[in-house]
Amino acid sequence: MRIFVETVDAQSFTAAGDRLGLSKQFVSKRVAALEKRLGARLLVRSTRRLRATDLGLAYHERAQRILEEVDAAEQLITSQTAAPRGLLRLSAPMTFATLHLGAVIPAFMQRHPEVVIELELNDRAVDLIGEGYDMAVRIGTLADSSLVARRIAAVQLITCASPGYLRRHGTPSAPGELASHACLTYGRARRGEWTFRVEGRIRKVSVSGPMRANNGEMLRDAAMAGLGIVSLPDFIVAAALADRRLVPVLDKFRPEGINVHVVYPQHRQSSLLVRAFSDFLAERFSATGA
Repeated sequence: MRIFVETVDAQSFTAAGDRLGLSKQFVSKRVAALEKRLGARLLVRSTRRLRATDLGLAYHERAQRILEEVDAAEQLITSQTAAPRGLLRLSAPMTFATLHLGAVIPAFMQRHPEVVIELELNDRAVDLIGEGYDMAVRIGTLADSSLVARRIAAVQLITCASPGYLRRHGTPSAPGELASHACLTYGRARRGEWTFRVEGRIRKVSVSGPMRANNGEMLRDAAMAGLGIVSLPDFIVAAALADRRLVPVLDKFRPEGINVHVVYPQHRQSSLLVRAFSDFLAERFSATGA
């Protein structure tokens, strides 16, 4: 049942085998044996990918619920008798991870020596279920989803630019003036939206400029080179602000901090390892006052 569920989620015998530590051939044979025993075709196989039949989808839904109950039953026992162990596949934003998780993860692994962590640093929002992650760190507003979320910290968004840029183009005195400035934006959209607090209300301002990227450090460096204004989390720009390579603008319009969450699929909610790592992150960031 577990092999079949992983195969449907991964849409590949090879990927399912990688997740389970099994060979592609073994996974394929076990799924074929399951279909033979049930007397039904559960998967449609092609050279490019696998997809579940209608019966396969119905079986997958029931099997997933059963496996969650099995995991919950096992966790009920192991949480009383055992320490966290096993593999934790984790995704986190690159800059946040290098600055804040570099010491945290080794400390957690020293506390729990039977844990193995597989860390992927990526600024995109990965598909936890489809790509086989146990949990992820996310910064900012969470998209509506079935994921379980736990807040572990908060960061401030700082709007800033280099002194050279401000000498050449002037310093904006209100968020609406950003329309006439070069703004360096995060993400894929040609135009971005930055959030400010104006007269006690949250206001979103459309911005655009000569560069957009999905990595905050690249945008910070471009701002330091004088290409435009950025709005980035404080942990990315703190050093540049401290030595005046960047200076803050529109500070009086700064909104409240944005939250940092750990998120994980509902079926991992009963995992002792996921809970232990979430608790550890919350404990560490609470201790630092984040």
